[in-house]
Amino acid sequence: MALIMLIVMNLAVMASLYIALFVLSAFFGIHLDPQSMTGLFLMAAVFGFGGSFISLLLSKWMAKRSMGVEVIDTPRNETEEWLLTTIAKLSAKAGLKMPEVGIFVGAPNAFATGWNRNDALVAVSTGLLELMDPKEIEGVLAHEISHVKHGDMITMTLMQGVLNTFVIFISRIIADIFARDRDGNTNTFMYMGISFVLEMVFSLFATAILMWFSRYREFKADEGAARLSGKEGIYYALAKLGQIPKEELALPSDMKAFGIVGFVLSSLFASHPPIEERLRHIESL
Repeated sequence: MALIMLIVMNLAVMASLYIALFVLSAFFGIHLDPQSMTGLFLMAAVFGFGGSFISLLLSKWMAKRSMGVEVIDTPRNETEEWLLTTIAKLSAKAGLKMPEVGIFVGAPNAFATGWNRNDALVAVSTGLLELMDPKEIEGVLAHEISHVKHGDMITMTLMQGVLNTFVIFISRIIADIFARDRDGNTNTFMYMGISFVLEMVFSLFATAILMWFSRYREFKADEGAARLSGKEGIYYALAKLGQIPKEELALPSDMKAFGIVGFVLSSLFASHPPIEERLRHIESL
C-alpha cells in the first residue's frame, strides 16, 4: 500500500507540473524555453514551487496515511474528550479555527500539518499520552497550535520553493557553460550530468538553510506555547522527552520537521534544536 501511495503521489506531482507548463503556454503565451534566461528561470520556478505546494496541499492526507493517524470525530473515552476540549480551548485563544485532531500509535511525539492555518491537523502519539500528565500534554499541544497560528507550514513551503528554484536555475546555468564546445554547441549528456551533480550539491546547502529556519521556528513555537498555556507545561514535557533516546522519538523523514522533537543527525541538518537549548530558551522567557 505504501508503495502504491508513493507511485500515485509521484505521478500526481509530475502530471500537475506538466499541466502547469501547458496552461502557461496555451493560455498565457508563456513558453518556458530553457535556452533563454527568462524561460529557464520560469521553468525552475514552476518545478521548484510546484513540488513544494503540491506536497503542502497533500500534507494532511499523506500524514494521516503515513503515520496511521486516526482522526477523532466523536470521542470514545475521557482521554479523547479531554484532547478535543483542550485543543478547542487553545485554538480559540490563538484565534484559529478548530483543527482536525488525531492520535497515532508510536513513541512520544506530536505534529501539526495542513495547507493553511484554518485547515490544519494536530496529532499526538499514544506514547505521548501515556508518558505525560495533562499539563505537559497541553504544553505540547500549545506548541503545535503555535506552529499553526504562525503559518509555519506555508512559510516552510515558500522557503523550500525559493531554494528549489535557485538550485535548479543556478545548476542549469553553470552546466550550460561547461557543456558547450568551442563552436557554442551544447553536449546534451554532459549538460544533464553536470546539472544533476550540481543540483545534488546545491541541494545540500539549500537543506542546511531550510533546517536553520526550522530550528528557528521551533524556538518561536516554544515561545508561543509558553504564552498559550504557561512555561511549565512545555518545559517539563521537553525535559521528559530529553531523557528518551532520540532514535526512539524520530518521526518518518517526511514528517520530522513538523514534530515536537526531531532526530538530530548533525547540528547543521537538524530540523530541531537540542532540547537543552530549548529548555534554556524557555527559562529565559
